[in-house]
Amino acid sequence: MERMFTSSSHKCQLLYYTAPGVPIVFLHGLSYNIDIWERIGVTELLMQKRIPFLALDMPYGLKSHCQPKTRDPEKNILLINEATKNVFGSAVPVLVGASIGGNMALRYATRFPVKGLLLIAPARSLEPELAASYGQFRFPISIVWGTEDNIIASENMRTLASKLPNAKLIIYDGSSHSAYKDEPERFGRDLLELYAHIT
Repeated sequence: MERMFTSSSHKCQLLYYTAPGVPIVFLHGLSYNIDIWERIGVTELLMQKRIPFLALDMPYGLKSHCQPKTRDPEKNILLINEATKNVFGSAVPVLVGASIGGNMALRYATRFPVKGLLLIAPARSLEPELAASYGQFRFPISIVWGTEDNIIASENMRTLASKLPNAKLIIYDGSSHSAYKDEPERFGRDLLELYAHIT
């Protein structure tokens, strides 16, 4: 299902599938929108497995169908929470975030309950006020990073993984910053593996 969601402050496109179980919430990168998750086939995969999900066009996205635009983390996090509750009620989600979406997923997890995180080269993940919360993260986290990423350095991802108590760094050899797009089948498998571990 695809529809417009009107929150207290934004009007944004969302794509979702409802089924029993823990929902997965997708947060795209700066230059993408919800279409990317369909293009790489992950939404189709989750529907085949009857796993509920929500892909949300975010206010920070340059190409997202979401107004008004803002990169204010607080406004983006509140929108994620409002949309998740709107679609799934009180269910606690797994968040999947790419680049700035990964940053928002980490920020969200400092404020609201999550079952786990799958982060693809999360941007600005070592900001001191954010990293100060990482010791409290008790849920499973997978971090995907491509060796050809020219935006996020490998040492940053290794440092991030070391600061998170329950994190695993997964390296996609030869993949770019958008590693999930370069290796969509592997990404789908990694997502299902994390999901199975959580559930």
